[in-house]
Amino acid sequence: MSWDFIVPICLDDLVKSGAVNQYVVQDVLSAKQLPSHLNSFKAALRSHGPLCILKHFDTAYSVLQHCRTVDVAVKEDTLELLIQVVKGLSVSLPTILMSASLSAADRKQQLNAVKMSVFLICKITEILESDSYRETIVTAPSKGRKKDKAAGKGLAQWESEREAVLQCLTQLLQLDIRTLWSLSLVEEEFVSCVTCCCYKLLENPTINHMKSKSTRDAIIHVLGVMVKKYNHMLGACVKVIQLLQHFEQLASVCAQAVSAWSSEYGVKSIVGEIMREIGQKSSEELAREGSGVKAFSSFLSELSTLVPDAMIPNISVLLTHLEGESPSLRVAVCEVLGEVLVRVLTGDKLDDSARGDRDRFLDTLQEHIHDAHSHVRARVLQVYTRIVNSKALPLCRYTEVMELTVGRLGDKSVNVCKSAIQLLAAFIAHNPYSCKLSSVDLRKPLEKEMAKLKEMRETMREQEPVAVITAADLWDAMKPEVEMTVKAQLEPSREEERDDEDDEDDEEEETGGDEERGDRDTAVQIAQFLRDNKYRQAVSLCVRAHSLFHESPFFSALANLNTESLINTLASLFKGPEHETPEADADDAPPTPQKEATEGRESELKKQEMLVQYLKDTESFALQVERAIAVINNMLYWKTTTVVQEAVQFCVTAFEFSVADSVCGVRKMLPLVWSTDVAVKDAIIQAYRRLYLNPHGDSTRAKAQTLVDSLSELMVDASLGTVQCLEEIVQEFFSTESALQTSVVQVLWERFSGKRETAPLHRRAAVLLLGMAARAEREVVLSNLDTLCSVALGEKVAEDYLLARDTLITIANITDHVRQSKGTPFRLPVDHHLFSRLSQAIADGVVQSDPHWQTFMEQAVRLIYFLAESPDQLCSRLLQRSARLLLEQVTDGVEPNQSQVQEAGSQSTEEQVSCSSLAQVLSFCGAVAFWQIFHLERSISAELRRRRGEREEMEETEKGPASKSKEANDSCVEEELGLVGASAEDTEAEFIRKICETELLSEGNMLSAFLPLVVKVCSSPGRYSHPQLTTAACLALSQYMMISPAVCKDNIRLLFTVLEKSPLPVVRANTIVALGDLTVRFPNILEPWTPNLYARLSDEKASVRLTAITVLTQLVLKDVMKVKGQVSEVAVLLLDPEPHIASLALNFFNELSAKDNAIYNLLPDIISRLSNPERGIKEEDFNTIMKQLFSYITKERQTESLVEKLCQRFRTAKTERQWADLAVSLSLLSVCERGFKKLQECWDCYSDKLTEPGVYQPLLSIMAKLRRRAKPQFKAQVEDFEKRLTAVHTKGLENVEGEESELQKGGTENQNFQTPQTQKNKRKTTRGRGKPKLDDSDLVTPKTTRSRPKPVITFSSDEEEQEEDAVMAESETPKVTTPIARTRRTRLRH
Repeated sequence: MSWDFIVPICLDDLVKSGAVNQYVVQDVLSAKQLPSHLNSFKAALRSHGPLCILKHFDTAYSVLQHCRTVDVAVKEDTLELLIQVVKGLSVSLPTILMSASLSAADRKQQLNAVKMSVFLICKITEILESDSYRETIVTAPSKGRKKDKAAGKGLAQWESEREAVLQCLTQLLQLDIRTLWSLSLVEEEFVSCVTCCCYKLLENPTINHMKSKSTRDAIIHVLGVMVKKYNHMLGACVKVIQLLQHFEQLASVCAQAVSAWSSEYGVKSIVGEIMREIGQKSSEELAREGSGVKAFSSFLSELSTLVPDAMIPNISVLLTHLEGESPSLRVAVCEVLGEVLVRVLTGDKLDDSARGDRDRFLDTLQEHIHDAHSHVRARVLQVYTRIVNSKALPLCRYTEVMELTVGRLGDKSVNVCKSAIQLLAAFIAHNPYSCKLSSVDLRKPLEKEMAKLKEMRETMREQEPVAVITAADLWDAMKPEVEMTVKAQLEPSREEERDDEDDEDDEEEETGGDEERGDRDTAVQIAQFLRDNKYRQAVSLCVRAHSLFHESPFFSALANLNTESLINTLASLFKGPEHETPEADADDAPPTPQKEATEGRESELKKQEMLVQYLKDTESFALQVERAIAVINNMLYWKTTTVVQEAVQFCVTAFEFSVADSVCGVRKMLPLVWSTDVAVKDAIIQAYRRLYLNPHGDSTRAKAQTLVDSLSELMVDASLGTVQCLEEIVQEFFSTESALQTSVVQVLWERFSGKRETAPLHRRAAVLLLGMAARAEREVVLSNLDTLCSVALGEKVAEDYLLARDTLITIANITDHVRQSKGTPFRLPVDHHLFSRLSQAIADGVVQSDPHWQTFMEQAVRLIYFLAESPDQLCSRLLQRSARLLLEQVTDGVEPNQSQVQEAGSQSTEEQVSCSSLAQVLSFCGAVAFWQIFHLERSISAELRRRRGEREEMEETEKGPASKSKEANDSCVEEELGLVGASAEDTEAEFIRKICETELLSEGNMLSAFLPLVVKVCSSPGRYSHPQLTTAACLALSQYMMISPAVCKDNIRLLFTVLEKSPLPVVRANTIVALGDLTVRFPNILEPWTPNLYARLSDEKASVRLTAITVLTQLVLKDVMKVKGQVSEVAVLLLDPEPHIASLALNFFNELSAKDNAIYNLLPDIISRLSNPERGIKEEDFNTIMKQLFSYITKERQTESLVEKLCQRFRTAKTERQWADLAVSLSLLSVCERGFKKLQECWDCYSDKLTEPGVYQPLLSIMAKLRRRAKPQFKAQVEDFEKRLTAVHTKGLENVEGEESELQKGGTENQNFQTPQTQKNKRKTTRGRGKPKLDDSDLVTPKTTRSRPKPVITFSSDEEEQEEDAVMAESETPKVTTPIARTRRTRLRH
């Protein structure tokens, strides 16, 4: 074979004549000729094998040339043939490549066949991929089943063929075909041909779908072979970057590919190359790429989860992006750091280098908890959550990270708050300290262990041995002086020599007899001289001793007499030869008991120090968790569902770890069981089910005990609202039968009956839980009614009225009113022993002074009216019996002491008891009156309806079909008119109303006998000043007033007098609640008294204000009471010192803002009332209130209207403070262009007030806001208006107007800034006139008939809400002009 096949860059290059011996396509077949030639190609393949491609290349090439016109079947046939060719080459090449006798011609032939087949199969694959993608785009919105099925079939067929292509390419390329090339250098065009095909397939939008996983893996393997064997690593790096820049969806695919190339094919350097490419991207490049940045971020995050260890060597190149402007890249780098910390740099076996990297990475993450972008902050917290869950955070960093996380709970971003809650929950769940994190419980053991540590340290200090100064220490101290003496002795000066000669005689005397001494004695003498600080004598003696005893071992080192040898000899003589022996002996000697004891004490001390430090860290951690709980508990009522769900989960986790105050969060989230958000409600139910209804235990009995214990703890000291919420959850538990449910009921009965020793609070909790179970299954209580009566209502009822009260609440749960059941009413006969016990308990309690009797009595009366057959007769007899007992008490106790009472002028003890008993009788009367009304309007009315329904059904069944058809037309007409049943219901309602008005308080009724007494007690507070009696009488009076409008009208003034003048806060609070009920029942009677009700919002007692805001909120939001201008009193409560009252006021306005235009209509009147000097509100408080109220104004039209209304109010404002308040209110509005025009139109209203800084500065701030977001043309208007404001403020209105009038007279009238006027308000300007002298007539408002008619000014309407704005009535129109400080802008017509 004389020619070579060169892989072309362009398809048309094969047609052109190339270099010498280069293959050129001779004949490009037409589309019609292709089928026959393909058959020939197929036959040749069967007969000659894969080398037939050398002769039939032109046929396949012609298919590529006619790819747009040729049929799809032809292209698929061609692809199938090429697949067989490639497979044939894959089978035949291994033996050929292994053959040692392969000729050059055969090698060239095989090489040309490989290149031709690979080139053709890659090109036709690209064409078919483009056709398939085009088909999916065209058929995507198509309709009709047949077309969809056909398209889907074709697409699935191509996907299978695509996998076959990739598999055969992989088989071929895995062979060592590089030996076919000269010097094994594969040409770049061949590599590009294969890789471009693979990258083309990766560009398919569906390649990252799950169904394309096999294709995706095949592409990755082909590219992996090219990277490993064909030197494609740099090209792959560049191509991956390009794919990420243009195809954001390929981030995950590219990460999987790079991971596979690194791990499976061993090309680990490719990870670093790609990371360097991304790390070298500048901020300008990233800003231009747009979606590419997101792809880079996703790629890095995904890659870090796959090969975190391969990223560590090059992670530094990514850290530069942490300082960049792209938040997504910052997130990606932080996630990479997190994965590396979790997967690689974790555990205790890290070396110093790895530990340093870990600390640096953690420091970097810690810095970005306070990143400028909220998304980064949230994701960093999520990274920390993963680190904590994986237990990869070092213990020394817990406190610091925990503190930063708690700080993020106050973040403005909801996502950051949610992530912070998740991280805190992870900290608690995986804390290394304790399973119980109560700082209160931890403080005691900490103090105990600290005291023990202190004691151990003191003991160790006492037992420390006395410090012994060794000879070596003494020598070290004297060595400098000895050195100086030695140098002076060995190198003396001339003068010193003379002195030495003079002193020799003295020294000889001291050291005389050296010859007579031995060497040992001389050595001892030298040491003694050194101890006595006689260094010169010691040195001199040592020098002489050397000459005398030169062979002595003591002085043998002085053979070479010099400074160093002399000092060493002196040192050895002073310290002695044994100075090293004790230490050596100590090391080698066996440990003595004393030494062992010392070492044991030191070990115990270290252990104790570690224990104390552990307890300190645990307490610090618990305190931080408690601090977080206080913040997260407030998040339970956020509007963001996800935050609420996370807060619920956190409270559950904190409760499971016994964190202090965690039960507060668990109780606080309980009302959310009524949430309209299904997700929140489900979260609450699941949380309580996890905490209380899924107990742990070895047996069913143990589980039941645990469940009852936990629920009882929750019930203790629970409010009524908490109990009602808990009913909803417990009822769901008891609605499904199970062995656990039966055991729980049994345990509850044991606790209630006293079979097991139980605290009183837990007994009450048990009976209430039984009542909750009864709502799901009535027989739980009904079958044990005798037990309830005997235990709680027996002879010892007076000992525990609270248990009796809770028992009555439980029994009431079996009644129809609570269960809301229909059908024949369930009632017990009057002679039932339950009612006899109740009657006895009520009667005995009347003459007692138990403070809990009243609550028991109220529940008893309620139960009687719910369950008794004739409750009115039973209660009437009870009233008679109570009155008789009261009279007997007065007769027996008061009459003998009557003279003493009159003489002393004070109340006796017996009379106090009488007042208490009278108060209880009046309370009983009021309760009977209230429940008698309830019985008539609910029970009797419902029974009348039920009987009417049964009667109508019987009549219908008795009537024949003929009569039914006859009345069909009449019934249809009545149904259309809505009259079916209306007349009967009206008759029944009228009947009930008549009974209330005429019979309940008739002379024969017991209730009527007590009404005059109740009125007398209430109207004579000086005579009846007993607090309990006054409270009971006022409450009874309000309950009597519920009976009929006549009673209400007769006593309404008395009740409001009590409300205003009673010195008892409890009386005022009860009266407010009662007036709220009366407002619902008789709204027309109470409507004139509304201001008196609002006045209680400023009561001096917080409890009264709390009750007032609660009642008024309910009345207003339920549209029972119209919103009036007095709502300004509610606005003042926004700054109430009691946080609960302030939160209720805020909730009032939040709910009121949901009503259309409610706050908008009220704002002008609220401003006027609050800025009134008589109200005396501080300026700062006014600004705070207005800022909150104006936050509800969001509509542009409302803003525009309020600008006009507030400007008009300047005319009637009297004081500078009022002007300033109006100006501040204007500045709080989000004024737009239309509002600015209104501000210009109303220039006359406030222009004369601009000299005041309190008016000028707020208006200037409005201009600043407008100027920031204004367009150029509008901005010029704003700046001109601002200049005019400044001119009037600095020069005064008269001077500015005078200058303008002079300009107008001079013919240089400037129209650049003229306040625009509406057409209907145009009038002749009066500016420039001299200011006339004021007299008294200037302060008089001119008559409306003689002045120019003005446009009607509209303000909010307190009485009518039919329109968005209501016209102010004539009586409300301000009649007083602003005094002296301003001049009228118009002249009156005469």
